Amino acid sequence: MRILGNAGKNEDSKDATPVVRAQVESLKERPHARVLIIGGGINGVGTFRDLALQGIDVALVERGDYCQGASGASSHMIHGGIRYLENGEFRLVRESVVERNGLLKIAPHYVKPLQTTIPIFSTFSGILSAPIRFLTHKQGKPQERGAFLIKVGLTLYDAFSRDGGTVPRHDFKGRKKALAELPQLHPGIKYAATYYDASVHNPERLTLDVLQDGEKAGATATETRARATNYVAATAVKDDGVELTDQLTGETFTFTADVIINTTGAWVDMTNSAMGAATKFMGGTKGSHIVFDHPGLLAACNGREIFFEHTDGRIVLIYPMGDRVLVGTTDVDADMTADAVCTEEEIDYFFDLIGHVFPNVLVTRDEIVYSFAGVRPLPRHDETAPGFVSRDYRIERSDRTIAGASVPVLSLVGGKWTTFRALSEHMTNDVLAILGETRKTSTAKLPIGGGVNFPDTSAGIEAWIASHTGDSVDAARSGTLLTRYGTRAEDVLAYLKEGEDTVFDSTDELSDREVAFMVENEQVGHLIDVMIRRTSLAFRGLVTSELLAETAAALAGPLGWNEAKVAEEISHAVYVLDHFHGVQVQSLIA
Repeated sequence: MRILGNAGKNEDSKDATPVVRAQVESLKERPHARVLIIGGGINGVGTFRDLALQGIDVALVERGDYCQGASGASSHMIHGGIRYLENGEFRLVRESVVERNGLLKIAPHYVKPLQTTIPIFSTFSGILSAPIRFLTHKQGKPQERGAFLIKVGLTLYDAFSRDGGTVPRHDFKGRKKALAELPQLHPGIKYAATYYDASVHNPERLTLDVLQDGEKAGATATETRARATNYVAATAVKDDGVELTDQLTGETFTFTADVIINTTGAWVDMTNSAMGAATKFMGGTKGSHIVFDHPGLLAACNGREIFFEHTDGRIVLIYPMGDRVLVGTTDVDADMTADAVCTEEEIDYFFDLIGHVFPNVLVTRDEIVYSFAGVRPLPRHDETAPGFVSRDYRIERSDRTIAGASVPVLSLVGGKWTTFRALSEHMTNDVLAILGETRKTSTAKLPIGGGVNFPDTSAGIEAWIASHTGDSVDAARSGTLLTRYGTRAEDVLAYLKEGEDTVFDSTDELSDREVAFMVENEQVGHLIDVMIRRTSLAFRGLVTSELLAETAAALAGPLGWNEAKVAEEISHAVYVLDHFHGVQVQSLIA
């Protein structure tokens, strides 16, 4: 069997042998670490990076692909959470604003400023009901928030941003000026309030950057002290340690650690049960989104997010993501036994909310290119309405006897994308205290991955592209790589030049050697990983049968797939796109 590493195109894959994953072998060869993290969403990966930077021997396992769960199904916002003020979560808002400002600086390749406008239809509505919502955390009869309440909220929001702020303060406009800027808005509006937050354009790749920073920090001349692998699940506790199961081969082995961290999101209770310690911490809610290829809706947004309260009291959003438009989100109690998918009823709801603010922009299901849903890792909330459940986090500790030793198990309850760095710092500090270690470095101002030396102006981006364009890579390809990898695109470009490369016929955004680079450096386990989490091709509705065939062929050699496995991976990708994302893969050929 071959060890994954030398990725090259295999022209005759009929007798190809599946590769042995080096990351899994590393865990098997040295089945102990001071810390074992179970869960490879952004909070688990962020904690992995932070611990590695402190010199701690840490291992991470993820049952699926990195950022496959709730981390990959977010609203793509990096925000302070203005609506959390109504819940009285001032600590969370303060932390979120600080972290938003920080991520704009340390991850500028993926985190971008987002101009946000709230259309407002009344002046004083909601003044009487707001205190009741604040005190009881119950919605009651929906009553719209008027300009007065929104002005108070935005003023508080600005106050939280005053230290180290990187975005302008809010601005209020009357109906005439608002419609001049956004002429497709409902003509019945009275005001429009505009403020700034941020968005993350590629959360899956940002997660990979954080992971790779951790791996790099843990690499020494003699050993690897930061080991991570996807497609490995914690399935039980045995006499000699935690049982880990390779989801690609079915092989099991045991692993021990001095501390275990459970960052499996909405599945925290299930993971604890698998380890023989049932808990009832979680009460996740499902959130769904749809993505439109709709030039009219894109133009109506005029480059900004439209963030507003729908008629049922739910806070919803419409905003551009490149040349697509993201619409969301719902917030309903999740059935953890069922797949999280966007339903027809939710799509109807999204169409209704679009009509609420853009009554003259007609949308149809034919213009939806992608949908997704995830389960928010919220705490158990009993009778509290989903919209009022805290988005803050807490860390629960319980000690387990594993392999004859008392092992602290830290379970993360809650958490959101915006605060992943601060949350990871908190978790790391708790672990350091348990281990008797001290913090060596802070991550607060440490650039992430391809954000290092990322150009901070449009002119700088154009100059970077020009300087990395040559005979083998044109400006469009260089720009695509900069968008996808940040300044780590330099490593990709160097790899492409080391051998013969062929750009795909089905898209000019991928090539044989780039796919091989992904296999060698980004732990690709399935064809669908490339479509959804290594690129944004699926999100933008650009997956075709030809693209699946070309990508599967490029993966076959590096991953040791034979013809039957290639066909199986294509079928699996088609199923995932259809069942989970509402995409029926079409052919480019009419």
